[in-house]
Amino acid sequence: MDEKITREELDFVFIHSMFAILCLGVIILPFSENGIKILFLVGTYNVIIPVVGYLKDYSNWINIWLFSFILSLLQILPDWFLSKELDVLVFPDDTVSKIGTVSVYMAGMWAIGIFLLIYSGMQIGSRYSNLITYSTIVISSLLIFGISEMTLWRLDAWKAQNVSTINHLALYIIIPEIILGLSSYWFFEIIKDKEHWKKFPTAFMVMLLYLGSAVFFLLLDRSNHLVL
Repeated sequence: MDEKITREELDFVFIHSMFAILCLGVIILPFSENGIKILFLVGTYNVIIPVVGYLKDYSNWINIWLFSFILSLLQILPDWFLSKELDVLVFPDDTVSKIGTVSVYMAGMWAIGIFLLIYSGMQIGSRYSNLITYSTIVISSLLIFGISEMTLWRLDAWKAQNVSTINHLALYIIIPEIILGLSSYWFFEIIKDKEHWKKFPTAFMVMLLYLGSAVFFLLLDRSNHLVL
């Protein structure tokens, strides 16, 4: 087992550290509305990753990003359903365009977390057992998506309503987001060396798993309300 940190992994840490600093600076500076800031940051991330991957000849960055971006585009559908039909998710009325009821930046927002999860999972998986790898993905999914739910409402990116919450984290969505992280990694491992067109049907299956589990756990949440 080789535990030496590679040049590629150092670049991964550097790029994401710089992006985190950029996020902080853009959010703090009062130059525009929050929706425009989020759109700028999401767009920047989804340009930086494939460009750096191309320039550095990190083909796996491009491979992971492409799958993550396709899945992120498809995640518009669950967000749309949860916001329009089930009325448990709200996107603000601001200057940012909408896809149905969903702010357009969500088309690339999911790609950030999914790329982080898959890339990190692959690096851990190359060094440690499946148990450690999948346990790490569960914890990472909870942290990445959970922290996003609890913090991005402050930027008016979205908010949960009509459901049980803790610090603005909707309880029904915790397990579906863990399922999203696990299934994204597992399915990508299966198709990572296959033709690019197979990423779309694979991402579609991951999206369906997320949507189905979100509806199921929302049903449990509402059933609990009825019992109480």
